[in-house]
Amino acid sequence: MRENLKEIEKEALKRVDGVASVAGLETVRAKYLGRKGELTLLLRSLYKLPETERKVVGQKANELKVKLEKAIEAKKNLFLKGTFKGQLEQEWLDVTQPGEKFKVGSLHPVTKIIKELSDIFSSMGYEIAEGPEAEDDYHNFEALNMPPEHPARDAWDTFYLTNGLVMRTHTTSVDVRVLEKRKPPLRIFIPGRVYRYEAEDATHLSVLHQLDGFVVDKNISFSDLKGTLISVMQILLGKNIKVRFRPSFFPFTEPSAEVDVSCVMCGGKGCRSCGGDGWLELLGSGMIHPQVLRNVGLDPKEYSGFAFGMGLDRLAMLKYKIDDVREFMKGDLRFLNQF
Repeated sequence: MRENLKEIEKEALKRVDGVASVAGLETVRAKYLGRKGELTLLLRSLYKLPETERKVVGQKANELKVKLEKAIEAKKNLFLKGTFKGQLEQEWLDVTQPGEKFKVGSLHPVTKIIKELSDIFSSMGYEIAEGPEAEDDYHNFEALNMPPEHPARDAWDTFYLTNGLVMRTHTTSVDVRVLEKRKPPLRIFIPGRVYRYEAEDATHLSVLHQLDGFVVDKNISFSDLKGTLISVMQILLGKNIKVRFRPSFFPFTEPSAEVDVSCVMCGGKGCRSCGGDGWLELLGSGMIHPQVLRNVGLDPKEYSGFAFGMGLDRLAMLKYKIDDVREFMKGDLRFLNQF
């Protein structure tokens, strides 16, 4: 058995010396020191020897085991050191050189407008509200004074879904949902996507963004509406902006008014953008119709309110002087990075 130990030592050390990789070392380790390795099996057979012989051979076998482990570990460290050195040479970099510039994203112009308006309305005591984009007919039309036969429905060019719902044509539908659940006093604004079935051109989209707002309380008047919208427009578009109100019609407000602002392109002097008259139509507004208040369980003799709705895409066009609303939907980084 002593002769066997000498042969194992000679052969194992020779193999360790000749190995050219870490994987090869593991093969040598398994051959001699693994569970079924030659040295391991020899140690397990020591019980067959006489006691005096067993102690001597056992000591030498354990010494050989330690010697092989150290030899394998030393060779492994050489390999790893060489690999690390090679990696350093291949992956070396000069940390004093400037790094690559990563492109940083920017907010979409419409998102910027939503954030600005949210800050403005929040500072005026308004709360934000949300509602479903796939809306039922009642909240989108009937509760807002537009029964099935009402001709005003034609102006909204609606997408009808097969399950009986519609893609909401305005965020005004959320006004009704809030008023059904909460009691006045209320100051609410609702930004979100709306959908219209119409041809897209430089000033029209089929998927657009809108912001609705309303106030319901006791003794709310049209002067409250005017003061609010003039303040908002001047904060958003500049103190020199002029605002005018023109009589109009909306089924859910009475009286109703279109709101125009002086053209931001020409300062009100007249240009192609404003059709030469110096004004741009911006939003619709009015006092909430008494029947709409009744539809949500409020007494119009006790409560009154005003409401308004504005196109956020058009607002973004005005603020950033963009002449084609379709640019907002292209996802062109050259366009978006300007903001």
